[in-house]
Amino acid sequence: MKPNAIELLKNRINLRQIPFSDRGSRILVFQEDDHFSVRLAERWLKLAGKLSAYRQRPPLIEQWAFTDGDGNPMPLKLTTYPHCMIVDTPVGVFTMAFQDSETLYVSLPPARCGMDFYARLDQAHVDRRGGVLRLTGDIRRNMAYTTNAHIIENSAFAVEGDGHRVKLRLDATEGNRGLLLNVTPRLGFNRWVPEPEPVLEASRQRWEEWFAAVPPVLEEYEHQYYYAWWIMRVGLLSTRYYTTREVMTPSKSYYIGSWQWDNFFHALAYRYIDTRLAQDQLRILMDHQREDGMIPDAIHDEGTVTHLDFPVEADVTKPPLVAWAAWKLYEHDHDREFLNEIYGPIIKWNNWWFEKNDLDQNGLCEYQHPFSSGLDDSPLWDDGMPVDSPDLNTYLFLQQEALAKIAVEIGEQEEGLMWSQRADAMAQRLIKLRWDKRAGVFWATHLGKRVKVLTPFNLFPLITGKMPKEINERLVGHLTNPDEFWARYPVPSVALNDAKFDPWQMWRGPTWANINFLLIEGLFRCGYDDLARELRRCTLDLIASLPDIYEYYHPISGENPPKAAPIYGWSAALFIEMVIQATNEAKGADGEDYEG
Repeated sequence: MKPNAIELLKNRINLRQIPFSDRGSRILVFQEDDHFSVRLAERWLKLAGKLSAYRQRPPLIEQWAFTDGDGNPMPLKLTTYPHCMIVDTPVGVFTMAFQDSETLYVSLPPARCGMDFYARLDQAHVDRRGGVLRLTGDIRRNMAYTTNAHIIENSAFAVEGDGHRVKLRLDATEGNRGLLLNVTPRLGFNRWVPEPEPVLEASRQRWEEWFAAVPPVLEEYEHQYYYAWWIMRVGLLSTRYYTTREVMTPSKSYYIGSWQWDNFFHALAYRYIDTRLAQDQLRILMDHQREDGMIPDAIHDEGTVTHLDFPVEADVTKPPLVAWAAWKLYEHDHDREFLNEIYGPIIKWNNWWFEKNDLDQNGLCEYQHPFSSGLDDSPLWDDGMPVDSPDLNTYLFLQQEALAKIAVEIGEQEEGLMWSQRADAMAQRLIKLRWDKRAGVFWATHLGKRVKVLTPFNLFPLITGKMPKEINERLVGHLTNPDEFWARYPVPSVALNDAKFDPWQMWRGPTWANINFLLIEGLFRCGYDDLARELRRCTLDLIASLPDIYEYYHPISGENPPKAAPIYGWSAALFIEMVIQATNEAKGADGEDYEG
């Protein structure tokens, strides 16, 4: 029997690092002491002028306190669930839920009460049911607060910093105790206040339907498994401007937008519950494909990221794994029409790599921007760009291997043979040009010289499943060496004994779920099943060991480094994928699905 996921997740949303939010919403509610704040999951590049400035942007609403009948802020005791927050105060219980993606609903206690808050909006006026505040200029944001309770006091006065302080005192009764907080870029507002019970029940039902759709898994992983599914729903952004599909953002409180290779991993989890949602994680990339075939690094409401001038100036994209992901979706849903839909765009994408990035014309491609690797600060780029790296050419093998399968499935037999031959040729070129028999690894090169740093990406050709046994044995020897990669929580992103190993710094030492997942897949392909299961178990234990799910982890202590993003999408998605794999392997001899 499945657990009650909503009860299982009671108080997992701590409102300190983990916000209260909902599917599609840009509203993030946090708590500090007895106050709340509201941040928006938006970039506002025009306002800040920097791509990542939204992380330092102050809240839209802060110092939001519930007050007693005399207007005094009250202490509170908070209980959180996925569908609502229960705020217990001396005058009664306030309950907060999402009425829709742009509207927070607050159920008031039947008592004299109120709320105060500061809003960073430069225009305000009050009316008989609440008030409207607006941010004018290049970036327009609008907010309305509306209540059907009797208003005793209602004021909004300008304070230093172009913001407004709102004070609202109410006399709420059983029949009139609803309050809306609507935050929107639109001109119109939601100001119709329903009764609280239907709003709270609808919110709960949406979450219950989401959790009911997920496959059951082994009991030992259930708590983190359902939390991972909470991340996969709460992290979805609604469509707006360039965000042409409902899409999962890597971390709703840290990375806002749609990043290419994150989408590939997110889609793997979604395929278990919603075929269209899974496919749309790939479609949004094709929506913004350039004429030359390139797929953007990232997509935001305001546009796409295809070129950067830091740390070098070059076009920027992400690793070519879209065909690999598409084939995994097809293996689950058997939607041949989707393969037909994306086959042409993927060919253009594959051609772009070889036409624009095989700079020395040796059949292996180079990264021209470090961010195109997804390994932003890896020491692989310390010697400069471009870099011919084994991971990139492994991805291109996987892409062409998947294109071969897709072509055959949609009736393009000759093209399928051609893609298969190209994939095999990539594997052979990796051996011929990048294999070092003496060291037992594949080296990255910069301007023809080896990049002398040992990373798991030097082992990535293992993933092809096309390496000779003697090469696989050498690669697995490095992987399982406790002085190099077999840490307490493998696999560090730089070898433990390398001079550039730093377990706290992003791609210079920490363990990443997606790298482990790809290596696990490679180990299974090469027949190292027991080792693959051991690495999967280590990875699951690591991700399950902390209350939240993070971008990356310390490979020895298992801690989350301070800069690792919380509520992280691909770690959650791949935890889900690996738990389902482990559960499927635990099926009975009769082969029936695991039922918990």
